[in-house]
Amino acid sequence: MTAEDLYNKLKNVRIGGNVCQYSLRKCEELVPLINEINRLKKEKDAVILVHSYVSPEIVYGVADFIGDSYKLSKDAVNTKAKTIVFVAVRFMGETAKILNPDKEVLVPARLSGCTLADAITAEDVRNLRKQFPGYTFICYVNTTAEVKAECDVCVTSANVYAIVEKYPSDKIYFLPDKFMGINLKNEMARRGVRKDIQFFKGTCYVHEEYNEEAILKVRLEYPQAKIVSHPECNADVVANSDFVGGTEQMLDYMRKTRSKQFLMLTECGLSARLQSEFPDKELVGSCALCKYMKSNTLEDILRVLKAPKASDRVVIEDAVRIKALKSLEAMFEYAEAQSSRKTACE
Repeated sequence: MTAEDLYNKLKNVRIGGNVCQYSLRKCEELVPLINEINRLKKEKDAVILVHSYVSPEIVYGVADFIGDSYKLSKDAVNTKAKTIVFVAVRFMGETAKILNPDKEVLVPARLSGCTLADAITAEDVRNLRKQFPGYTFICYVNTTAEVKAECDVCVTSANVYAIVEKYPSDKIYFLPDKFMGINLKNEMARRGVRKDIQFFKGTCYVHEEYNEEAILKVRLEYPQAKIVSHPECNADVVANSDFVGGTEQMLDYMRKTRSKQFLMLTECGLSARLQSEFPDKELVGSCALCKYMKSNTLEDILRVLKAPKASDRVVIEDAVRIKALKSLEAMFEYAEAQSSRKTACE
């Protein structure tokens, strides 16, 4: 890759103050690192999976696969490389390890946390099961391997509504996201699906920043703009949005709609993808950065490829992995069944 190649991909990115803006000179500084990573990953038989929320120079410089939690989970299953470098947050690396026990999985993020994943423990789930006997426990993918091991099925923001609607249980306990739980209840009511849905109290600190007032302000200033939000936002934000979905669904919506202006209510990384991939579309308003996702750097990706530390490696006890795998396999089963029904109807 040349500096000009990188600059052409990133020149339209303008987010996060000075965090994500790219001059040709900055690209000249980044390219040697990028080329060294791309050379080394081939030498090490490694594949680099990158979530859309990480910094744009990683997304467009070294990623073999880019996407949301669900897409990257599928990519992890299908890769033949012996090493997976998962550039995101720890729980995503754990998901890759659950699905690929014989592969080495490395997570270069310097901050290993996530406010949602950290909100609940396996012990919490065991206690909740005692409080809610007879309930099906459905966990968001933003959870640790230990939590997934205590649940019946895992979901992502892209498939949560479809899976809960079709799951053969009328008593659901959803965790850990409070706002997604509320949105889930509202969406099931809108669809006429009668289920008793209880939920935990966790939140994503990025998505809880957005509020209805910001939407109303944008609607006044940019009446043609489409409001696109993530289901981790609060119910008022979701109710006032033109489209709600996971990150890949949001991108697909913006790709297909004729509107030229968007307010995107999710992490800034997706805004950067919009600016890079759809330069004819305008981003209005502001976005919020996730410190955990942005703690991934090119320098640390290179470091884990060269000489990973013990803390970079994802290690899961086999008993936990096997139990957690069942919840992920249930997700794939229900999500793919739903996809097959949709295709048959088209």
